[in-house]
Order: sequence, then C-alpha cells, then structure tokens
Amino acid sequence: MKKFFILIAAMVMAAVCETCSAGTDKTLVSWVTLSDKKIRAGSILTVQDGPVFDGIVFAELSGGKWMAGSDTYKRTKKEQADSPVEKADAKTLIQMAIVYKGDQVSIYRNGAPYASYKTTNVDLLSRKNNIVVFGLRHVGGGSGSIGGAIDDARIYSKALSAEEIKALEPNKASSIKPYAWWDFEGKKVVDRTGRYEHSKLGGGAKLADGKLVLGKGAVLVAGRTQTAANVSAGRRSSPPRFVGPYVPETPAWPKNPPDNWAIYHLAHPTFTQGSPFDPNPAFYYKGRYHLHYIYKPRAGFSFAHVSSTDMVHWKWHPTVLAPPVTGHGMFSGTGFFTKEGKPVMVYCGWGSNRNWILYGLDDDLNKWGNAHVMLPKDKDGKLLDKARYFDPDIWLDGDTYYGLNGHSSSTPPFIMHSKDLKNWTQTGPLLHPDFDEKKLGVRKGEDISCPNMFKLGKKWVLVCISHRLGCRYFIGEFKNGQYLPESHALMGGLSKRFFAPESLLTKDGRRVMWAWFFGGQTRGVQSLPRELELPEDGILRIKPLRELESLRYDEQSEENIAVKKDADLVLKKIKGDHLELKVVVKDTGEKNFGAAVLCDDRGKAGVRITVNRTKNMLEVGTEKAPFKLKKAQPLTLRIFVDGTIVEVFANDVQAVIADKKRAAGAKIDDRVVLFSTGGDLKIDKITAWKMKSSFNTAKP
Repeated sequence: MKKFFILIAAMVMAAVCETCSAGTDKTLVSWVTLSDKKIRAGSILTVQDGPVFDGIVFAELSGGKWMAGSDTYKRTKKEQADSPVEKADAKTLIQMAIVYKGDQVSIYRNGAPYASYKTTNVDLLSRKNNIVVFGLRHVGGGSGSIGGAIDDARIYSKALSAEEIKALEPNKASSIKPYAWWDFEGKKVVDRTGRYEHSKLGGGAKLADGKLVLGKGAVLVAGRTQTAANVSAGRRSSPPRFVGPYVPETPAWPKNPPDNWAIYHLAHPTFTQGSPFDPNPAFYYKGRYHLHYIYKPRAGFSFAHVSSTDMVHWKWHPTVLAPPVTGHGMFSGTGFFTKEGKPVMVYCGWGSNRNWILYGLDDDLNKWGNAHVMLPKDKDGKLLDKARYFDPDIWLDGDTYYGLNGHSSSTPPFIMHSKDLKNWTQTGPLLHPDFDEKKLGVRKGEDISCPNMFKLGKKWVLVCISHRLGCRYFIGEFKNGQYLPESHALMGGLSKRFFAPESLLTKDGRRVMWAWFFGGQTRGVQSLPRELELPEDGILRIKPLRELESLRYDEQSEENIAVKKDADLVLKKIKGDHLELKVVVKDTGEKNFGAAVLCDDRGKAGVRITVNRTKNMLEVGTEKAPFKLKKAQPLTLRIFVDGTIVEVFANDVQAVIADKKRAAGAKIDDRVVLFSTGGDLKIDKITAWKMKSSFNTAKP
C-alpha cells in the first residue's frame, strides 16, 4: 500500500511538472521571412509576465541586427558590433533561436552561433499569468513592429543544444516536447500544446497560407484566458491587467541606450512605456531633490520617483505609490511642506473622484502613510461629496493651508482652506469676479489643469495647462480670498506638447520648474529644469538651471562671425548632437535671422531656430512662441541640443522646445548653421560646450 501511494504521488508530481518550467532555462525558436526591414524593434516571439519579458527582437538598437530583447534591456547585450546584419531577402525563411541557460544567453541563426554573453536570467515559464506576443516587442509600451511573416514559433522549457536547434523543422513535430507551439495552419491561431487556448489578432495581423502575417502595428497575443489574450492586441499602449501581490519595481537607465535618446533631459528609462509622464510632487528634503511623475506600468497609473542632489544627475527609487497600495491610480498633484516642515503630497486619485493627501514617513521619501481624502465642507458645514474633484494643489500662506481644485470641464475651479489639512472649508470660486478677459487675453472659463500656485517676488504665480492652449501662467494677487490675475501668457509658446508644469523651491530659494514634453519619439521626456524669476518690471524670467553647467566640457568659441544675407554659414569648429550653444548678437538689426542645429554636412535638414521679426515669433522647428525683439536690440540665445531634442531660451523671457525625428542607428546629423534673411548680420560670439550624460555619471 505504501508503494502504491508513492507511485500515485510520483504520478501527480509528474503531471504538475508537465505544466511548469525547469526554472530560468528556456529556448525561443521562430521561423520568419522579413518583407520590410525598415520596420524595426518588433519581436517574432516574446514571453511576457507584467513588465518582464524576453523576446527575439529585430533591429531595435542596431539596424538589421537580431538581439535578445528584455525589459529595460536587463538581459540584452547592448554592444552589437560583432552581430552580423541580416541580409536575407524577402523570400528566404530564417530560423532564429535564443537559448537561456543558467546565466548564459546564446543566439543562433539557422543553427549557427550569432551572439553569446552572460547575464542574470529570469524564470518566465512557470509564471501562471504569462502571455506570448508576436509583432510587438512586448505589450504595455512596446512601440516596435515586425514587417514579415512567421511560419512557425515554439517555446521549450529547457535549453536546447545547437544540434537540437538545427534538427528542428518548421511545421513538423520535434522529438523534444515544446512548452508551446504555433504552426499557424488553418483559419484559427492554435497553440498545439493546448497551453495557450486563447488568442487575439490586432493591428492588421492575419493568418494567410499557413503563416502569421505582420506589419506596422500588427500584433498577436496568446494567453491562457481570453482576458489575457485581449490585452493590448487592439491597443498597444494598454499594459496587462495587474494581478498581485504588488512588488515595487525600480526603473533603471540602461548602460548603453539607443543613440537617438536624450542624455541630459530627465526621461523614463523606456522613453515609451505608458503615459502621461506629467511631473508631479516635487520637494527639496534632507539634502536631496525629489520629483515624481506619472507613468503606467502593469499595476496602473503610478508615481515614478527620482531624486538628485543637483537636479541634473538622477537616480530612480522603487515605485511605491501605485494602485495596489493606494487603492486608486496616481494622477496630477503637487508637493508641499507642513507648518512643521514635514513633506506632504496631494494628488487626484484616478477613478475615485477624490483628491488625496499622503504624508512622507522617511528621509528618502520611500515610505508614505495611508491616503487621507481631501473633502471640503461648504459654509453651512455640509460635505461637498457630490462635487467633481480633479488636479489639486496646496500651499501654505501664514498659518493657513489653501487648496485648489482644478478643472478641465465647465465646472469652475474652486479654492478651500484649512488649519490642519484634515478639515477643509470651501472659500468659493478660485478666480475673482474682477477677472478681466479683455486685459488678460483669455477666457475666464478656460481649462485650469495641473495647477501649481506659488509666491514669486511680491506676486502670486499660477502655472497650469489648458488642454486647448497648452502650458500657461498667470501673475497676480489674492483679493478677498480669491485669485485676481494681472497678466497671462503661454509658457512654451503655442506648443501643445509642452505640458503639466510642476515646481519646487531649492535650498537657496530659487523657484525651479519642469514640464512634460511629449509627441514624436519623445513621449517620456521632461523639459530641462528652468529657473523662474519675477523682477520689479513684472516680466517673468525663464532661465535654464545653472547646475546644467556641470555637464559642460570641450568648450569651443568663435567671435565676430560675418553672416551674409540669405547665405547659410556652416560652422567648421562647432558641431555635435549633445551640445549647449550660447549665441550673442549685440546689434540684431531689423531682419529675420537665427541658427540651425542637427544639420547634415550641407547645412540642410536640421532644426531651424528663427527670430522672426515679421511675425514677432521665436520659431524652433515646427514649434513657435510669441517673442518681440526691437530694432537693434541685443539678443542672447541659449540652445540645448540633446540627441533629437532642441530647447531654446531667448533673452531669458521665452523658451521653446522641439525635436527632430531620427531612428536609432540612423546617420547622426550634427552640423551647426547661422543664417540671416534680408540683410547681413554680425554674430558677436558663439560658444559651444559638449554635454555629458546625466545618467551614466550618476552616483547613488
């Protein structure tokens, strides 16, 4: 009888093991024909669980080359100089295989060694919620695609040898039982092992002639449930539904990012995963600057947390503020200090129709207390629980806390006050009845979202966005408990890509602000930190953060440069794609003029920066901002070039950010051009510094 039970137990264990993996060891194999090699950074087979994935990826970091794709490149070899470029034509079937064995990753092409290196592998196959992805690099932010057709794809829960890989044939069973197998025969997608019973085609992916046909944006997701398979097959930006327990992730900047990434603008380490990336609660506390921004990992809208000693070199903290912890998504808010100097944040709880307050519990701001609702009463003491709550801000004036509830609808923003951050009383509408639309040049009912109110000089400044107009600011006073603006202007010009401002007070009393710059290939980038000042003339000054000068090296300069009318001048000594330029013109005359960066060797195809006297505009690429320069008025331009991003500051009163699209691995245009239209011009001095990375030199 004892032997019988031992036999039964062994049979049960064998059955269980049939559905589990052998740990980190696995092999991914896929046969593909590439019909369009210009389509890049997609996968012909990816295994994914939440944000963690391994996949056979084509041409992501290097054009025409295969690699083992992984979450934030944790198991990816960045140096691919020794990897051959794919030369197969559109009719040639290629077998690609990646073997994960212990701490080794080995890539094979048609059974021959392609690349091999050591890393720390992860166990993905024993995870119950894993999914399999074709076309996209991964779901939840993968922006790449595959241009071609997959004939067969398999996953093995063991590390196959080179001989075993060579012996595999598409559409034929192997002697080694696969963990999952798709031959794409028939009218439906079928995993012949039965493990992934459900699948979803999206983005134009289809079955044809026994193949999975893929193109730009096409994806197939296979899962154990229909819910899992539906994830991101239709919408690439939607990450998988979170299933606990929650383990905070710590984003990390890759050691060798793609060569089209910015290196000194703060950016999320994927550049693409989730959005929005609104900067949010910011503090200077216990010797460090802290900034939070919204992103969307698998757990939902969360606050990423970075810190720095100089607002230039950043490190990521664990993402501890996420829906599984707070009970709601983390959306726009701000940071402030209590009367006792304790750090606090207020934010909108996504999906809760409530604003919430959190108290910091440790010096590193990695621990926060339970969220408390910020719910005011009216003057009669009745809770305003039916109001629409959205984008809050709190500031301390004297011994009273004031709270602002923003809006992006017809509901006007309102203001409230409290002595203890717990008991709030609504004061009334934020904006004073004397708000002068004609004087300010903007409607009183214009959207006020992502608000941040602070004292600057002798005035109160409100920075915010309108979803229609973009980033903007008011300068004014409080009158009878309501805000009365005296002036209004757009910040970042007419751009709708400069968004969601947030600021903090530095240890030496400067007001420093960031905004999210999005669109194009730069979804996850913050603007350079900028210092805001308000002198007696009442004109807001906008200056690049002085600490950015610590990144400068290899200074070059030229003086008394004669720029001929309508003749672009390509500079010989000054060039680069990670630069700071300072252009000084003492007598600007009255004609249009400017500079261009990221130009080709002929001085063409760059981002053109024009002081347009005719239209009174500062134009940077396709972006522009109101900027009036009087006849012969001196001008200083500070131009920051960071990979594909160009940020320009003009006379410290206007700033514009734009970008130039360039794929990773494409030719880098780095020439600088000066030009003048309608008349000759003398550039008194141009100084250039190359700029170091903010990330590779960061110290913990």
